Amino acid sequence: MNRLMKVSGLTMDPYSNTPIIILKEVDGDRSLPIWIGLLEATSIATQLENIEFPRPMTHDLIKDLMNHLGVKVEKVEVCDLRDNTFYAFIYIQNGDKVSRIDSRPSDAIAIALRTQAPIYVREEVIEMSKGFETVKGEAELTDEEAKKWTEVLESLSPEDFGKYKM
Repeated sequence: MNRLMKVSGLTMDPYSNTPIIILKEVDGDRSLPIWIGLLEATSIATQLENIEFPRPMTHDLIKDLMNHLGVKVEKVEVCDLRDNTFYAFIYIQNGDKVSRIDSRPSDAIAIALRTQAPIYVREEVIEMSKGFETVKGEAELTDEEAKKWTEVLESLSPEDFGKYKM
């Protein structure tokens, strides 16, 4: 069974200084923290904060390609947790055919946010992740965390995204 979830916020793991995306059940109170990379966190944060770049970043480019080809993201699903690694699928609809594409959860979520596609997590993944609940309290982005992410985003230069300038 799948649970509909929403992005509740981003935070930093105080021990590893790694970004964590927090998914929260739409019709429940369970949360799922997923540790992700800085670039993926930046992509998610820029979408959550409605920050636009002069040139498309990778997830924006994927959305634009799908729109150009008439392909729709039907949903994304965090489908497995193995060896402390989460797995996801992006379900795309092309005409009357639905295809499932393997993805990292961070990329799937970044694309879902851009395409307004629903985010689902399999019930067994939520159950398996119970030991990961190191994020205490409400998972909403606090003013302090929002300020920290704004500082991180503002400090990034085009070189931080690779050798090609935007």
